[in-house]
Parts: sequence; C-alpha cells; structure tokens
Amino acid sequence: MIGYVTLGTNDLVRAARFYDAVAKELGVGRMMETDRFIAWGKPGGGAGIGLTLPFDGRPATVGNGVMVALEAKDKAQVDRIHRLALSLGGKDEGAPGSRSEGFYAGYFRDLDGNKLNAFVMG
Repeated sequence: MIGYVTLGTNDLVRAARFYDAVAKELGVGRMMETDRFIAWGKPGGGAGIGLTLPFDGRPATVGNGVMVALEAKDKAQVDRIHRLALSLGGKDEGAPGSRSEGFYAGYFRDLDGNKLNAFVMG
C-alpha cells in the first residue's frame, strides 16, 4: 500500500551519508536523486525512503508520533542496522529486542531527529 516515505532534512549531504550506509545494509542503493532530494530503494520493489530539503524553504522539523519502519531479513540484521545507525551519529530510541511475540525491533533517530526502526516479524 505505501509507495514510499519522505523525510525532511536540513543538510542533504550529511543525511545522505547516514542513509547510504543504512540502505547498503538493507541491500538497496540510491534510485533517484536531484540537488534537493534523494531516494533509496529498488524500482518495482517494496516501499522506498526519500530525504528532501523542504520545498517551502523553511527548516525541516520532526513529526511527533511519526516513525519509519525498515523491514530487516532477520534479527541479526536488525542488530546491525541499529548499531550502524548509532555509529553514524544516530540516537538510540530503544535497543534491539523482542517487543511482543513475533516482533523484534531496534529504534533510533537519524541525524535530523527523524525516528526509525529496523524490525523483523516472526
């Protein structure tokens, strides 16, 4: 149902380094890029993620209650993505672990404060 998710950034170059590394761990790369926007994913694949400098020229802000969930292939990959995000300057929002039966996730914020998680079901 979701085609893609876009998050705002105030520093596209800095944010791109963060998402390049996370996307690489997920096995995808950049699929679209302009001087104001970058998207990662696979054309024809699952939902992708994009970063953009806000169109209105005002500073990007974080949505309270907004989170992007990145589907991992297994628990080990959840652990790697969470660790990678923190090593790139992201902030911990909840260490990887079981949240409920059949749901394993690790939560973090990117360099602009956007909340994400890596998760696996089963």
